[in-house]
Amino acid sequence: MPAAKKTNSFASRPSRTSTPRVDITTAKKALVLQGGGALGAYQAGVYAGVFEKHKELDWVAGVSIGAVNAALIAGNAPELRVARLREFWDLVSSGPAQRLPPGWGDRALFNQWSATSAAVFGVPGFFTPRRSPALLLGGAAPVLSYYDTAPLKSTLERLVDFDRLNDGEIRFSVGAVNVRSGNSVYFDNRKQRIGPEHIMASGALPPGFAPVHIDGEDYWDGGIVSNTPLQYVLDTHPRSEPLMVLQVDLFSARGTMPRTLAETLERQKDITYSSRTRMNTDAMASNMNLQQAVADLIARLPASLQKDPSVAAVCAQLTHQPIEIVHLIYRDKPYELDSKDYEFSRASVDEHWESGMRDICNTLEHPEWLRSASQANGVTTFDLAVPNAPKVRRPMRVPAIPAAN
Repeated sequence: MPAAKKTNSFASRPSRTSTPRVDITTAKKALVLQGGGALGAYQAGVYAGVFEKHKELDWVAGVSIGAVNAALIAGNAPELRVARLREFWDLVSSGPAQRLPPGWGDRALFNQWSATSAAVFGVPGFFTPRRSPALLLGGAAPVLSYYDTAPLKSTLERLVDFDRLNDGEIRFSVGAVNVRSGNSVYFDNRKQRIGPEHIMASGALPPGFAPVHIDGEDYWDGGIVSNTPLQYVLDTHPRSEPLMVLQVDLFSARGTMPRTLAETLERQKDITYSSRTRMNTDAMASNMNLQQAVADLIARLPASLQKDPSVAAVCAQLTHQPIEIVHLIYRDKPYELDSKDYEFSRASVDEHWESGMRDICNTLEHPEWLRSASQANGVTTFDLAVPNAPKVRRPMRVPAIPAAN
């Protein structure tokens, strides 16, 4: 967002030696959205709950379905965002099999029927199966995917205002993977003009969806390398600005021991696509906090050394204004199977949405959870895994130097 529009983003910008505070009502705010297919309705519910109390948003970053939700947010006027999210999720859950009442038979069987229907017939506004005789060749078929995502392109063009998305009001970033190099790539409206193809590339999970060709390169779903764009946000955010991140994940790395083959497949998918989120978040926070501790130690050097250009340059690279990461993970899993990420029944979509709203509203009803716990620059993480018992990890403190006798 242009600087002229952002002069009131913060109540204050504390110096490195002051006692910094990050407040949800004043800090620059980023929404980070993980991939997870049909589970993405949870993220939409989270945003709907956030929007009721905090309408301002500075940055939204996503991968796969998180990229679609991010585009619906950044590509619409504030008063239209929740409605556009609702329209998208109603559309993709509008197939005949998806609209059956959830009381129709056993719920697990109902969900499996819905997922099977999506696999066989596609999902309205999202993808359709390829009706190609070449698929009879199996692995030798000269095609790159089972489904065609042309419907998603039409849906994005109808529901997203790409002029607004690219005007810089909200920073927008989506992750993909270069098919040839295997490297993670982020499309960012600070670096290029974003179109439907960038969002589709972020969600082109093989072999279901074909790679998307952009500027001479081909891209697959960003979740192949990393399903969570948190590291990109932290790596590119200016060190001189405070930041509050709401990270909304759709797969939990933690879970129970499976008892059946179906539960084994579901557990494997959770572990694969959680991207070891908590471990990576802790590792990034520890690294940044160690950098800040070194900068604090440099600040105790004699003034003559602090003024040395090389020392000052190193200190500038190590210093971080306060960053707070609020970590929300979808955990409400009744009746769910390993097909949960392509099970688009209206009943499940509504349950995911309501679960997201409930979780974020419960969080916002306890502002003391989000009140700054840090008394120094660095990263504080709030893990909301256990209801009413958030875990807080604070920046490390540099021990005080004892006074000389």
